[in-house]
Amino acid sequence: MSTMDRIVETGIFVDGAARPASNGATYDLFNPARPAELVGHAAAATARDVEAAVGAAHAAFPAWADLGFAERARLLREVAGALTADEADVQFRSRLFTREHGKIARETLLEMSRLGDRFMQAAAYGERMAIDEKMGPAEAGPAFDTIITRQPRGVAALIVPWNWPLSILGAKLPQALVTGNTVVVKPAENSALAPMLTLQIIAKLLPPGVVNVLTGSSREIGDVLTGHPLVRKVNFTGSVPVGKHVMKVAAENLTPVTLELGGNDAALMLEDIELNDAVFDKMYWAAFASSGQICMALKRMYVHESRYDEVVDGFTAACERAVVGDGLLPETTMGPVNNARQLKVVTDMIAEARASGAELRECGQVPDPALYDGGGYFQKPVLVYDADPGLSIVREEQFGPCLPIMKFRNDDEAVALANDSEFGLCSSVWTPDAERALRVARRLEAGYTYLNGHGPMAQDGRGPFGGVKNSGIGRNLGYDGVLAFTEAHSISGPGGFLL
Repeated sequence: MSTMDRIVETGIFVDGAARPASNGATYDLFNPARPAELVGHAAAATARDVEAAVGAAHAAFPAWADLGFAERARLLREVAGALTADEADVQFRSRLFTREHGKIARETLLEMSRLGDRFMQAAAYGERMAIDEKMGPAEAGPAFDTIITRQPRGVAALIVPWNWPLSILGAKLPQALVTGNTVVVKPAENSALAPMLTLQIIAKLLPPGVVNVLTGSSREIGDVLTGHPLVRKVNFTGSVPVGKHVMKVAAENLTPVTLELGGNDAALMLEDIELNDAVFDKMYWAAFASSGQICMALKRMYVHESRYDEVVDGFTAACERAVVGDGLLPETTMGPVNNARQLKVVTDMIAEARASGAELRECGQVPDPALYDGGGYFQKPVLVYDADPGLSIVREEQFGPCLPIMKFRNDDEAVALANDSEFGLCSSVWTPDAERALRVARRLEAGYTYLNGHGPMAQDGRGPFGGVKNSGIGRNLGYDGVLAFTEAHSISGPGGFLL
């Protein structure tokens, strides 16, 4: 085994130092492409560790909050540079991430770079946050001078999922820090090694206690963290059932929550869509990047009936070009699903659609059949043509490499079909007519709508991101995502006293 593929062991990180869990316990992480291959051991934190981490964050909060926006922004810029300063370390963490997660190498490198970009973006908001809103006496109103400031909330619990943990971390960690909060980060249990090593780089550049990290089972420490009385903000990304539970636990202390939950994103291919190989490739990556394990992935495709055959033929051809295998190999474009439980969700949906009599197509190339059939969590992309709307592959979030494709007759029907869902995270409209695209987009029940694209590569991170309906509460990213970590503080005096 090369040093690049050595077995890694990580601890927790509390009050400026890495250390084992309080009881010394660890758990194992395996390669989803080769489930018998041990990748490393992560610390299994306990309730006692939660108390230590929250206590450290609480103790560090006053001094961190007093630094001011400009100084915190300066430190965030230093962090951004440090995250990619050591190229060999970036390569090691990226390779480790692929081995523990399964996603292809180019996507892990994208995550590593995006995290630094998001620290820079959050730092840029520091100057704006430092400017108080000021209101003097109105000509026909109250005779007051009023200043409205923004105060940090205190200790923030940041909970990230396994699918894009570093990218999603970048939507909440720098925003919490630039506004003066201290944090306890809980990475997902089965995607913990590379995130922990990355978070240690960040934490070591900041005062002790500002960033604390706990790995382990959410069943063991989740409620202790989200229900802790010293936690003043919970920001959770994950599934709908767990998000609802987090909200109930946080409610015991009236702790405000931001919940970015599941999605079942609809894409509307209007009859005037311009089609070529580049567009079909864009559709492929919108649906199947990270093996479809992205909250804002294209998950339901609706095509105008006059273009249905053309879209199906071109999109199917793009899916046939998928190369499924080990994510470390440069030719691979789709790695395994991250874990056995999620693979079963996907294969059960496929089996239900097949049993219903639907027409299915399994696409893609498998250069290494022995690996593909050898127990890894692999699934080639599956398309379900003209899918019945009652199938679970249409009604539920697949979060894997399968996609239903359906017809619509006009814009009104397309909007109705897209909105006929308990989810409302993202959506997309595909047409060269900008006015029409905007008109249709305004009618969609979603927190973010892409035009002529879909998913991470179509998203402007300056815009707030989050969902409606069961897709969540509140927003990450953009200025709204920064404000979510603050409370407004109004200070008033007699007219002429302050201003």
